[in-house]
Amino acid sequence: MANSYQVIDEKNWERAMHCMVFRNSVEPAFCVTFEVDITNFLSKIREQQFSFTIAMVYAVCKCANEIEAFRYRFLDGKVILFDKIDTAFTYLNQDTELFKVVNVPIQESIGEYIELATKIAKEQKEYFTGPLGNDVFQCSPMPWITYTHISHTNSGKKDNATPLFDWGKYYEKNGRVVIPLSVQAHHSFVDGIHIGKFADELQKYLDKY
Repeated sequence: MANSYQVIDEKNWERAMHCMVFRNSVEPAFCVTFEVDITNFLSKIREQQFSFTIAMVYAVCKCANEIEAFRYRFLDGKVILFDKIDTAFTYLNQDTELFKVVNVPIQESIGEYIELATKIAKEQKEYFTGPLGNDVFQCSPMPWITYTHISHTNSGKKDNATPLFDWGKYYEKNGRVVIPLSVQAHHSFVDGIHIGKFADELQKYLDKY
């Protein structure tokens, strides 16, 4: 069941012109990679024996939900704003080295989310359970390398405004543990300032967790 949303009155929407300009672009999405300090978060997650990957999915998606720009989508040609966005992430089958895409509703607490996500991920047999809904954030961890840039496949669907979040292998830098994190978003809804707000929100969450 999809999350609730409101249809935006584009005639009275202050972002209407920006939305239209970028919507007609050949490549309407843009991607930004930056470093995040996970020193405190990693320590606490290890203490609680939580999966770091699933904990990061929750942290990223919780903070992205706080930024309104990340909750806009196109639906049947109209602009809509979801009340909340759920999660979808890749989960590796160690035996086959193939990943499955797991869908998990966002939860109130990280503990609840990790418990539910772990159960769903382990029990899901199929690699793909069907097309992803419009109301998810897609997360694709890549813990094998520390990267400085990442790109994504392009479906050719210009109205696909689902943000993509990726992160690489964490490493020590100046006595801190940092991780490269990437955000790909549709420029019709998201500008650099919104990526900046998300980065600030996420860093605050990781520091205070």
